[in-house]
Amino acid sequence: MPYEFVLTEVRGPVGIVTINRPQVRNALNHQTIAELVDALDVYDGDDRIRCMILTGDDRAFAAGADISQMVEAGAVDVLDDDNFARWARFRAIHKPVIAAVSGYALGGGCELALMCDLVVASETAQFGQPEVKIGIIPGAGGTQRWTRSAGKVRAMEAVLTGEPVAAADAERIGLVNRVVPPGTQLDEALRLANLIAARPPLAVRLGKEAVNQAMEVPLSAGLEFERKLFYLLFASDDKREGMRAFLEKRPGRFTGR
Repeated sequence: MPYEFVLTEVRGPVGIVTINRPQVRNALNHQTIAELVDALDVYDGDDRIRCMILTGDDRAFAAGADISQMVEAGAVDVLDDDNFARWARFRAIHKPVIAAVSGYALGGGCELALMCDLVVASETAQFGQPEVKIGIIPGAGGTQRWTRSAGKVRAMEAVLTGEPVAAADAERIGLVNRVVPPGTQLDEALRLANLIAARPPLAVRLGKEAVNQAMEVPLSAGLEFERKLFYLLFASDDKREGMRAFLEKRPGRFTGR
């Protein structure tokens, strides 16, 4: 369907969602969040799509939240609006989502990138949580995901100073998977997405669930969760096809069943 602030494209088994508000460096107003989550949700329900990419333009992935929607808001206003319910829908997406980041990924834009399952960054990318500079703190997971990905001291510095981290440093501290030359971030994300799309869809989906669960529970509970998903996959057609293909030294033909 047509959207006002995002563009959608399908390339084979990969669905691409592009944030498209270049005049404000892809700042995330409520409608943009609603549209990009809806577009990803549509791809998530399409059996032809096996992986998704979320991207912006070369200047900005997303430079942050749209402050014009927040400047006069009070506590009751933001509570009643419940913009974060839109963000929560992102967490329910089953298929992998890769962020292809160039330029600014700040505030809500950084939080959005960190919500993705993998992050490919251009050398020009900058990641940061500058909310403290305007009297607030991250509200869409910045304090939590930075801590889980990069550790307490890195998260403290990002949240308390508001200063950005360059792409190379973001890779070094575990915020991104890889850094590539400017202008090639989408190509690399597509390469990675097609690699994932060639894998058995059920194993990919449950592998994502298991890794995400590791961020939420103690090791013993995570191991139990992983084991149950492991057993469950033995009931799938793709498990039988994958093992037969391996023994017969041929590519597997996976159906997601």
